[in-house]
Amino acid sequence: MAKRDLLSIDDLTRADAELILETAESFLPVLQRDIKKVPTLRGRTIINMFYESSTRTLTSFELAAKRLSADTMNVRASGSAVDKGESLKDTILTLSAYQPDIIVMRHPQIGACRLASRYTPASVINAGDGKFQHPSQCLLDLFTMRQALGRELDGMKVWIVGDVLHSRVARSDIAGFQLLGMDVTVAGPPALMPRDIESLGVKVEYSLDRMGEADVVYLLPMQIERMAEGANFIPSLREYSSLYGMTLERLRPGQKVMHPGPSTAASRSVRRSPTTPTRSSSSRSRAASPCAWPSSTAPSPATANARPTKGARHDGAHVEQGRPGAEVLVRGARAVDPLAASTR
Repeated sequence: MAKRDLLSIDDLTRADAELILETAESFLPVLQRDIKKVPTLRGRTIINMFYESSTRTLTSFELAAKRLSADTMNVRASGSAVDKGESLKDTILTLSAYQPDIIVMRHPQIGACRLASRYTPASVINAGDGKFQHPSQCLLDLFTMRQALGRELDGMKVWIVGDVLHSRVARSDIAGFQLLGMDVTVAGPPALMPRDIESLGVKVEYSLDRMGEADVVYLLPMQIERMAEGANFIPSLREYSSLYGMTLERLRPGQKVMHPGPSTAASRSVRRSPTTPTRSSSSRSRAASPCAWPSSTAPSPATANARPTKGARHDGAHVEQGRPGAEVLVRGARAVDPLAASTR
């Protein structure tokens, strides 16, 4: 198997990306079978090496590999020789002795996947490295858009809203969306916006006043785990949600909202009114509805001025449910169903 890495969306041409998306689409009928398995990767070995906690990405890669008949191994930093001080280089050399064909890797440090690629003949797929890139998430997002909007994405206007500064997904999506001809705008508070981000060819907005022009609104959670200890990028969750949350008034009929899915920590931090309408899920829905502050109900005093806490993913840009004509696409269930949930 010839070595070819996927470390960044910049490693792909438009033809490469479209080939991947069309190939993925050809496998959709497999998900409808009683036996969801094909022999495409029979005899190949794939190692999933994750130095960060993960549920959806790890299980998606493992499930996809098994459905393609590959042999899989999962290696986590916790409980491995990494706990004893083994270096990334030595770990890669050790795993390469098993002659894997592909190493899927997630790491908290920028450039770790590129470093690993130097010491293994296996192809390396970046499943997220620090704040740098997450190319597989970008490809999934493009696949979801093609399923929802049609195969031709040229000229589509996408707003990426939220914590752009700490988001590796945003960096991959900006490059991937532009690769397929989309017009990208990033929006969020100035403190959560990278310096000179305009150099990437995007428009920058610090309010949601003009969000009605977007065909797709792509929401980012606040990446608390990547913020420096004690750093305060927003005055309070209440103010952030007030200025950048998705409310009924800010959405127009026909807009698509791509949401990262529910967060347990955010669900505990944000109070939902008993009268808030729940989402009516389609038959394909596999995720609970995102939490939201209903516009008719103020948050409780305990959460109104709370600052984000370490280890919690606060989805500051919440989506209120029940908007006629607006559709919510949950980005979570990758390998199971790319278009995981919708509201109409």
